[in-house]
Amino acid sequence: MKLFRFDQGVGRTIDRYGSVHAAISRIVRTPGAVSIGCIHLGPGGVLGYHPAVVHQLFLVVQGEGWVRGEEESRAPIRAGQAAFWTAGEGHESGSDSGMVAIVIEGEGLDPDAFMTAI
Repeated sequence: MKLFRFDQGVGRTIDRYGSVHAAISRIVRTPGAVSIGCIHLGPGGVLGYHPAVVHQLFLVVQGEGWVRGEEESRAPIRAGQAAFWTAGEGHESGSDSGMVAIVIEGEGLDPDAFMTAI
């Protein structure tokens, strides 16, 4: 067995798109071009508005915050909930108190096939 870290201490600061108090810890990239990472948003953190390169599933595992797509309105989100953006869709996320999310990115993602919609 081998143990690994993906906490904020090993994360890389995200400062693109006007992001603040945001970091990502890369977890894995598969040969099939799926990547998985852990987004850490500190209190008052924002992952700035930008287009999704490929389909993206944002799974909140700790804390709460908000997400939005191309519309201006923000939707609240908390641990145990997820947001899905399609390739090319503009999106943004943030938190007043802090939030941790696992992000899965890849072309074949279809959360409708397995997850329950809110």
